[in-house]
Amino acid sequence: MPGRAPERLTKRAEFLAVQRGAKRRGPLFLLEVLERGDDGPPRLGITVTKKTGNAVERNRIRRRLREAVRTRAADEMASGTDYVIVGRREVLDAPFETLRNELSRRIRGKRPAGAGQGN
Repeated sequence: MPGRAPERLTKRAEFLAVQRGAKRRGPLFLLEVLERGDDGPPRLGITVTKKTGNAVERNRIRRRLREAVRTRAADEMASGTDYVIVGRREVLDAPFETLRNELSRRIRGKRPAGAGQGN
């Protein structure tokens, strides 16, 4: 059974602060991570830009990402850390298990197998 869900980022200033942190790029989403330096619970924000699609598609992307966090990645989030997931259109077509695995790997900060420095 998954653990407690992370708290939410709600203010624009919080989202902008996380932009200054580390960026972990992937084929399905961009994960921005900022360590706050406290022992508070992890916080999560999910955003999807308008260029990704219409409102229905953007909401589907957000729902899939939220569910992937709830069922798998919430337990791997570090205390005192803020996360922002910037969803991409590819989330809609990706198998859910692939989405969960990718999100889990990015939160832990690991590179996919075979990823090199030369790109």
